[in-house]
Amino acid sequence: MAMTKNEAICKLMPYDQLHLLHFYDKLSDSGKEQLLSQIESLDLSVLDHLNSEAEAKRGKFEPLGALTIEEIKDNEDKFREIGLNAIREGKAGCILLAGGQGSRLGFEHPKGMFNIGVNRELYIFECLFRNLMEVTEEAGSFVHLFIMTSESNDIETREFLEENKFFGYSEEYVHFFVQEMAPVIDEDKKILLTAPDAVAMSPNGNGGWFSSMNRAGLLPLLQRENIEWLNVFAVDNVLQRMADPVFLGATIDSGCTCSGKVVAKADPNERVGVLCKEDGKPSIVEYYEMTEEMITQREPDGRLSYNYGVILNYLFRTDKLMETLGKHLPLHMAHKAMAYVDENGVQQNPEKPNAYKFETLVLDMIHMQDSCLAYEVLREREFAPVKNKTGVDSVDSARELLIKNGVQL
Repeated sequence: MAMTKNEAICKLMPYDQLHLLHFYDKLSDSGKEQLLSQIESLDLSVLDHLNSEAEAKRGKFEPLGALTIEEIKDNEDKFREIGLNAIREGKAGCILLAGGQGSRLGFEHPKGMFNIGVNRELYIFECLFRNLMEVTEEAGSFVHLFIMTSESNDIETREFLEENKFFGYSEEYVHFFVQEMAPVIDEDKKILLTAPDAVAMSPNGNGGWFSSMNRAGLLPLLQRENIEWLNVFAVDNVLQRMADPVFLGATIDSGCTCSGKVVAKADPNERVGVLCKEDGKPSIVEYYEMTEEMITQREPDGRLSYNYGVILNYLFRTDKLMETLGKHLPLHMAHKAMAYVDENGVQQNPEKPNAYKFETLVLDMIHMQDSCLAYEVLREREFAPVKNKTGVDSVDSARELLIKNGVQL
């Protein structure tokens, strides 16, 4: 049974958000129904965050060493065999975080649909599927791939991958789910409307992937298939190696409950999040949170103490993820420019940030784990992010790295 106007009032009043019903009486029946449906599904608990400290105070940081490239090479055969056996036994699954649009590339479609080829078509999605298929062909076994989309790109993503026959991957092993959304507020802590009958919403950040999987009803599949490990990675790194058997094997062998691929920092001031310990538990410290002492601190062998930057490629043990359900991840507030309708119903398109989006981050999931293996990889072999049209971490820099890795463009 749909929510009534009175029920909406009861829900909104404690949070001082009754303005969402400002246009209600002037709406068509379908408009009223749409607005009430949105209000009914709103998670207003995020607004409680406004009454606490905006950002939780960080604890005591300590360095966390890594399994180095040299150490991995010395044990590669052992790690590979452990990982391949786990894949063959169906113990590994992959999560592709693909909810973003390619707006910063001047491309108004899902980022994974961007053609990074020069003399031929080569889509970002295609690069990732090919990388995964290298592993599944070696193992002789498919891996379940779960693709997280957003409300804005879900249909287009599904249609694109279906039209391209998943670039040769088995459709039976591909599953889609939509990222949960959170309301957007203005600087007076009021939820915005994007139309008289539409509440302003935005994806709740990459930390919401497991709760979104749960809401989509996919956890029984994990249990049915006995998937013990989930490898989470982002769509915008075209050299991303997923279900990497050596990475998986090293993680299993270490006894850690999660792991993260890292690269050695190019220089002490590189603007990357660093895998470390916080109050004795694994964590990630952002570059802007690091003190000068942390930035310059070195180990006896001369290596930077806070040396290993994360590339958003993590392995989590599924049973430990189950324990995180129901626990609240820290909420981060991103200040953004957001179109909205004012009290007169007039569309406003501000150029400067006027709104706050609530986001959870996958890096905060690391801190909920007991232990984490930092696994070092070669930057030029596994890290080619496509974040900008030109310059650093751009289409051009990613193309150069693809060519270096033998990919024809």
